[in-house]
Amino acid sequence: MRIPKTLSALAALAALTAVAGCGTSEADSGSGAAAEVTVRIPDPGNSGVLALGKKDGSLAKALATVHAKVEWTGSAGPFAPAAQAMNADQLDIATGSITSGITSLAQTPGFKFFTATAPDPVGEGILAKKGSGIEKIEDLVGKKVAVNQGGTGEYLLLKALADHHIPAGKVERVYLRPDQTAAVFNTGKVDAWAVWSTYAVAELGSGKAEFIADGKEIGSDNYSLNAVRTGFADKHPEVVKALYAYLHEGSVKEKKDPAAYLNVNTDAGPQAVTGEARRIQTGFTAEGGTVEPITDADIKRFEEVARFYADQKVTKTKVDVAAHLIDVEKMS
Repeated sequence: MRIPKTLSALAALAALTAVAGCGTSEADSGSGAAAEVTVRIPDPGNSGVLALGKKDGSLAKALATVHAKVEWTGSAGPFAPAAQAMNADQLDIATGSITSGITSLAQTPGFKFFTATAPDPVGEGILAKKGSGIEKIEDLVGKKVAVNQGGTGEYLLLKALADHHIPAGKVERVYLRPDQTAAVFNTGKVDAWAVWSTYAVAELGSGKAEFIADGKEIGSDNYSLNAVRTGFADKHPEVVKALYAYLHEGSVKEKKDPAAYLNVNTDAGPQAVTGEARRIQTGFTAEGGTVEPITDADIKRFEEVARFYADQKVTKTKVDVAAHLIDVEKMS
């Protein structure tokens, strides 16, 4: 989970059900017309491909070609609860990182991944306060670092420590929800924060914090992925393909013109990205990846992350990621 691009374009997707009055997403109109699928998507907020698609109607138009429509509901959040909701047949599509995906796959998954966005080279990393004396990975020894358990934060920290040959036990991991970590970080209750751009931009924009190592320096393989409930993919491949096509095209446009996808609904208030944070965000998006099908090369990197998580005892055994992937270009 990441920047408004990934936060909205990737992280905002969630669930599909049937037309009102039908009760299921497979309901027939009764008149011989094709069944219509209502796609319930968490509200994308103020930035990203889906936010713009919601405002200008382009997503609704794209889905109409496959007899689907959008119902905006709830809001985007962490992948772990979304995965649980998919497993419980309450959601059909959600977005997260390969790291949080692996920990969710270690349970009894009822979903598969169908898109990949390359790891963020500059928008994720380990934050420390300027002037704190923490300027490099080695300075984390004996310190407290906030991470989200089993997700991006824990992966980034463990990967950085391993690459610097520092035993994981030399650094105290403080497990916190990312949306609750800023206050803890800013009051000094933790010394550093392993985080991604969704939450890092505000800290960097304040001028009071900096990355001591970003994704590129850490060597992160932390892809962003879109997941689909297995049963839904089996029944509605055309909707999944349409969503992929829309997200892919939108992410390409967003990368070329990041500013056009910021502050879609308002340029003021807590949802708006302003000042230095806006400059940082547009830079991150311009250097980020686009939504793509999952390739063999991607799978090899996914498997390396799964192996690393097993070695680090984040998962009990190595998760077979390849068994839970879809080739979206071959869906029919």
